[in-house]
Amino acid sequence: MNASTLSTATVVGIGESTRFAHETFALRDNLFRDLVEHYGFRTLAIQDSANVGESLDSFVRTGKGTAASALDNAWRPWRTAEMVATLTWIREFNEAHPGDQVQIIGIKPVQAMGEDYEAVLNAVRAQAPDRLAELAAHLDPIRTAHTIDEHVQRARGIHPGRPFLEHARDASAIVAAIPGLDESVRARMALIEDFHAHSVAGRGSFAGEGELWATSIIAHQQRTGSRIVYWDGIAHVSAEGPSLGKAADQGAMASVGSVLRQHFGREYASVAIGFHHGNVGVAEIPAPAPDFLDADLGERGLPTLWLDMRTDPIAAPVKMRTISGVYNPVRDADEHLRIRNLAEAFDLVAHIREVTPVSWLS
Repeated sequence: MNASTLSTATVVGIGESTRFAHETFALRDNLFRDLVEHYGFRTLAIQDSANVGESLDSFVRTGKGTAASALDNAWRPWRTAEMVATLTWIREFNEAHPGDQVQIIGIKPVQAMGEDYEAVLNAVRAQAPDRLAELAAHLDPIRTAHTIDEHVQRARGIHPGRPFLEHARDASAIVAAIPGLDESVRARMALIEDFHAHSVAGRGSFAGEGELWATSIIAHQQRTGSRIVYWDGIAHVSAEGPSLGKAADQGAMASVGSVLRQHFGREYASVAIGFHHGNVGVAEIPAPAPDFLDADLGERGLPTLWLDMRTDPIAAPVKMRTISGVYNPVRDADEHLRIRNLAEAFDLVAHIREVTPVSWLS
């Protein structure tokens, strides 16, 4: 399957069922490169903050720093050798096409980074040293969420206990009570609290903020006229709002893709990339439950299988397996999306028989 079937789209969402597999990333990356080289797509949108997007964009457009250093503050799933290879390829493309470059954007609002915690602590150390230990007791444990998400810490049994949002609010109260601090310090503290309020753990939901994230993609397209490739998980790129097996009580969610489909119509195309079994580093993934779409596709025995839902639709409800940072093989049957109509959710479905882990940056 080549990218020609997506050539009429304005925005193409390409989602993986896991962020931990080399083969699913490679398939998505190859499709992206084809769309750039042959069909004029010039923006890569990723699930990360706007400020991380700016760092990645600076590297691919100016060559400032290295691909690996550009990822220093990125969400952990992006900090892989595979993503370094993607950024390096975009940089090389841009060098060869200085008047027609590929951009990168982060679709989430500006978020706190590690340097914000340091700036707040240093300011309080200078202005109110008697409050420093109390403040550090709140900020030190929660800054770990920038390395391993809070909800993942809980799932792995390494969480220190108290909700990070509560720590962040207490830290904000301390900073607010200290006179003479520069407003930039208070703004950084507000970013830190906001980061934890909008995390999966802080929201108490895996659903994300589909409307907000989609709005940034729409605004970029309207502002630049650029055709966009959007990378995320299959739950987010789905053009139909799915429900999550692990959070079935929350019902169907408004995905980024469903908002994009409402706005762009069929000029938003969505691609799902899944797999049957393999090792993803965090776990050995068994064959899927027999009632999963992944099991049905795996029975066909092909190393890579492509299905075009526009020419051969599966207009039926399906379960699609997802492997996240909280995946546990014991609960494998719960790790899925429920899709009401596969052909409405995705234009193309790709299935890989066996996968191996991505290579994490040190």
